[in-house]
Amino acid sequence: MRYGINTFLFTSPFTNQSTRLFPRFKKWGFQSVEIPVEDPAHIDPVRVKRALDAHGLVCGSVCACMGPDRDLRGTLQAQRTGLRYLRQLVDHAAVLGAKSVVGPVYSAVGRAEAVPAAAYRRQWATVVQHLKTLGQYAEKRGVQICVEPLNRFETDFINTCDQALKLIRAVGSPALKLHLDTFHMNIEEKCQGEAIRRAGKRLGHFHACGSDRGTPGNDHINWDCITRALHQIGYTGDVVIESFTTEVKVIAKAAAIWRRIEPTRDEIAVKGLQFLRRQLGVPADGSCCSGGD
Repeated sequence: MRYGINTFLFTSPFTNQSTRLFPRFKKWGFQSVEIPVEDPAHIDPVRVKRALDAHGLVCGSVCACMGPDRDLRGTLQAQRTGLRYLRQLVDHAAVLGAKSVVGPVYSAVGRAEAVPAAAYRRQWATVVQHLKTLGQYAEKRGVQICVEPLNRFETDFINTCDQALKLIRAVGSPALKLHLDTFHMNIEEKCQGEAIRRAGKRLGHFHACGSDRGTPGNDHINWDCITRALHQIGYTGDVVIESFTTEVKVIAKAAAIWRRIEPTRDEIAVKGLQFLRRQLGVPADGSCCSGGD
């Protein structure tokens, strides 16, 4: 496994100047950086790649930022804009040497509404068609698209591992993989370990977050269960800390961070990485949430 950090913990938006964070990440012991690209024009991927190389880091993933104007189940204009944006992220990922474009690539974050079943089926068909197009594009560029389920308060479209796997099967592209996040799974899954095992070889990306969006390990999540499952499926991809703080105000508002969760954001990164290295470095002996395998 390779351990990474999502830059939303420290800045928004990420720009060419944000590469000043890289020496700190390297000093702390991170191996990869997950870069949210809010606007493709914000960065020169060649310049960012050069800075990563200079500090012995890699960009493991590019994180999609999906708003109402990029909704693949939204208005026709939003669908066109969203697909164009995601293609640009694939291009950036290829230049950065990133393996994946990750996140809720299907819809706008925060769109959570009770639509009739017939409307949901129409939205599903629309998203599947767009992801088929995106998958074909990503295959040619050597990049994988990792679909992230979000909790029920952030989307009504894909909340669970099983729903995401159904979407991946419907699209049928080898470039489409699954992205699981412990924060969202803590809300939506009966057992995080069982969800990971169901994902199996389709798991392409993993976010390690505290149950309150704080430091991994300083929370109530059953990390032994997660550790066992990741080792059982032979997961070797990136494990990325994605947490948010009140200091980055735009992201704090979007993620409903209204209070200081940890003393400092540096602590989330440093102590979180220390915990993950200890926890995930060897298979855990603890039982799963449900008490069985």
